[in-house]
Amino acid sequence: MKSFVAAAIAIGVMCSCASVASAQTKGDWVLGNYKGAGYWFPGVIDSASGGKVTIRYDDGDKETVSLSDVRPYNWVIGMKVECNYKGAGDWYAGKITSLGGEKIGIAYDDGDKETTRTGRCRSR
Repeated sequence: MKSFVAAAIAIGVMCSCASVASAQTKGDWVLGNYKGAGYWFPGVIDSASGGKVTIRYDDGDKETVSLSDVRPYNWVIGMKVECNYKGAGDWYAGKITSLGGEKIGIAYDDGDKETTRTGRCRSR
């Protein structure tokens, strides 16, 4: 019975760390909680060491954060995001309609559509 309990605990620990573990390697495309503001922005890990990673965000910003502020890139078609419409500084809600590298198609909730770059979008 003890070995069963130990195995169950080990599996639980591995599962709880799975999303963090998959977002630690240099070159991984991830979402980072930029400046801890609660919005998740896409970027690529430049380096990882000591429980911290340096992210080069798709918009060009760079930041070193704790692993708790990083998660695997999970954007898919149909997902809700907010994007900086036409790069004018105003964020609007919409759904992803296409993805191709850093190009992203958005159908905004107000009916507008745009193809933009992932660096102009964020998720919650």
